[in-house]
Amino acid sequence: MGMATTQTLGEGGALIERHWRELAGKRRLYTLIGFAIFAIALSGSLWFANDSNSGKFLDRLPYLFDFIGELVPRDPWEIFRAMFDLPSPYDDGSFKYNYPDGRYYITSNIYIPEYFYKMIETVNIAIFSTLIGLVIGFPLSFFAARNMMPNPFVRGFVRRVMEVLRAFPEVVIAGFFLAILSLGPIPAIIAVAIHTIGALGKMFYEVIENADMKPDEGLRASGGNWIERVRFGMVPQVMPNFASYALLRLEINVRASTIIGAVGGGGIGELLRLSISQGHEAKTLAIMLLLFITIISVDQFSAWLRQRLTGDHAFQLVH
Repeated sequence: MGMATTQTLGEGGALIERHWRELAGKRRLYTLIGFAIFAIALSGSLWFANDSNSGKFLDRLPYLFDFIGELVPRDPWEIFRAMFDLPSPYDDGSFKYNYPDGRYYITSNIYIPEYFYKMIETVNIAIFSTLIGLVIGFPLSFFAARNMMPNPFVRGFVRRVMEVLRAFPEVVIAGFFLAILSLGPIPAIIAVAIHTIGALGKMFYEVIENADMKPDEGLRASGGNWIERVRFGMVPQVMPNFASYALLRLEINVRASTIIGAVGGGGIGELLRLSISQGHEAKTLAIMLLLFITIISVDQFSAWLRQRLTGDHAFQLVH
């Protein structure tokens, strides 16, 4: 069959067929090699983890689902009682069921549930950090863009600064500032804002370098200075993409603020760490459910707003 097909194709077609078969064979070989490297790396990682834990890693691995089973509360309604700070019928005076104690009263009768209040704090940390990153990363990006800053020393210096700012994870930066400024949301805001400046600055200058330079050429020909070229030639083009990236970064910062909260940065993350460590299953699941709802809501809202800012054409397939 293969011989008949080769003869039917002719000399040129047979050459193409052989070349395609060689490429397909190489692709399969590279795939097998890749899987083999992955299997070796995974085995090595498991061996290292087991050795680092004195042989207990693999021994304790089967008990993973036991921990998940311990998160199941005695009554499913306990999750919602914990979430909304409602009294529990199982209250025995311990911290496990002291849901109403966390209420934040606005008036004598109206209160905000503790987890909602802390979730608002976490979102506020993310919003404020994103705004700081946007305000500082916005001007830095124009000094880092090749088409707007011809001086290689200025451009290189600004790029190196942004690389340093985003080189360390937020939780590492937060640990440094927590040691200096003590516990609370301020170190979390500083840590997330520093990383956001570096991340947004990079995304912004890449947008600028891909912008249409015709308006800039016109302004330069008419005697416009550098600030006027940025303000009137570049900003109107890049602002929709800038806003889109800032909203995308806000989604990331909500998650980062939660993680930093678990190490003392305030917000909902701190309560999640405490509830897990103390074995309070209803509280843990209530916080996880609230986190899930909040992150999904932020994702959906920012996606809708990005679509409104950049236009429907950016979200449609090109045929």
